[in-house]
Amino acid sequence: MRALVETESPSEDESGSRAVVEVLASAAAEARCVTAIQRVDAPGFGQHLVIRAFGGQDDAGTILIVGHTDTVHPRGSVADRPWRVEGNRIHGPGIFDMKANCALAIAVLHAYDDLGIIPRCGVTLALTCDEEVGSFSGWPLLERLARGSKVQCGLVLEPPVSGGSVKTGRKGTGMFTMKVEGRAAHAGLDPRKGASAIQELARQIERLHALNDLGGGITVNVGVIQGGTRSNVVAAEAQAEIDVRFSSAGELKTIEQAVLSTKPFDERVRVTVTGGINRPPLERTPQVVELYELARNVATSMGFELREAQVGGASDGNFLAAMGIPILDGLGIDGDGAHADHEHIIVDDIARRGALLAGLIASL
Repeated sequence: MRALVETESPSEDESGSRAVVEVLASAAAEARCVTAIQRVDAPGFGQHLVIRAFGGQDDAGTILIVGHTDTVHPRGSVADRPWRVEGNRIHGPGIFDMKANCALAIAVLHAYDDLGIIPRCGVTLALTCDEEVGSFSGWPLLERLARGSKVQCGLVLEPPVSGGSVKTGRKGTGMFTMKVEGRAAHAGLDPRKGASAIQELARQIERLHALNDLGGGITVNVGVIQGGTRSNVVAAEAQAEIDVRFSSAGELKTIEQAVLSTKPFDERVRVTVTGGINRPPLERTPQVVELYELARNVATSMGFELREAQVGGASDGNFLAAMGIPILDGLGIDGDGAHADHEHIIVDDIARRGALLAGLIASL
C-alpha cells in the first residue's frame, strides 16, 4: 500500500500511471494463481492493468473485479502529506480512493495461494487509469472484458460509505455545457439595443435548478459560470457547466429532455447545449440484492454486520450495471476523506475487508 501511495499517479499523468502499474504488476506476478498480466496503453492517461487468475471451470463463469489507479491528487501531494500511521489510521493521498484497495486485491490472490484454494470461477481484476476523469478509455476496456467472457457479477473496490456499508445503488451522471450568445450594447447609452447573455443564463439556471424540486433522485447543479466583459457592457456571451444526477432510466429521460431541449426566454439570443450522459445509473435490482445478501452472509460468518446504502456518486460499476451485470460496489477498506487532505483508511478493517472479498469470491 505504501509503495502505491508514494508512487503518485494523478489522472492524465502517463509516467505516474505506468509507474504505479509496474508496482502492481510486479506484486501480482509473484502469485502462483495469476495466469496472465496485461498492460493496456491509454494515450494521454497511461496504462490500464488487467490481471487474470485461476482457470475457472467452463460453467462457473468469471468474476470481474474493478478498480482504478488514478487519483485526484497532483504531484507533490505526498511530500506535503506523507504516508503516516496514527493509531488506527493510515493517511496518504489516494489511499482511501483507492490505492489501498488495489493492493488488497493482489493480497487476496496471494492468500488463495497460501491456502491452496482454487475457486471454480475465473477472476479478472481490471484496474483502469482514467476513472476520476470520466473513464473515456477505461469504459471501452471494461466493456470488452465483460463481453469477452461469461461474467457472472462485478465486484467494485471503490471505498465504502463511511462506516463500512457497501453500495447497492448509485446515481447516473451527466455533464453539460450551456453557451448563450447575446447582443452587446452600452449599458448606459443604449441598453435596450442589447440582449444580455448573462440574464438569459440566469433564467435558464433558475429553470434547471427547479428540477431539484421534482423529488426522486434527480439533482441538478450549475457549478461554474462565466460571462461578460465589463460592468458597463450588456453581456454578449455567457456559459455554464452543469452537473446532473439521476437514479433511474426514467429520470435520465427527464433530465435529457429538460437540458437538451432548452429554448431561450429572450428570442434575440441563441442558446447551445453540448455534452451528455457520462454514466448510467446503478439500480438496486433483485440481482444486486441477491449479491448483497450473499456478501452479508459471508460477513456474518466472520462476525460482523455488512450494511448497504445508495449514494449519489457514480463509478465504473454503473457502466457494467447497464449491461445487465449484477454489481456490488463499495467493497474497499473503510476510512474517510476521499479527494481531501485528511484521506485515510482504518487499519482494523484491512484484514476484515480482505477476508470478505476472498470469502465472497469463494462463495460465488
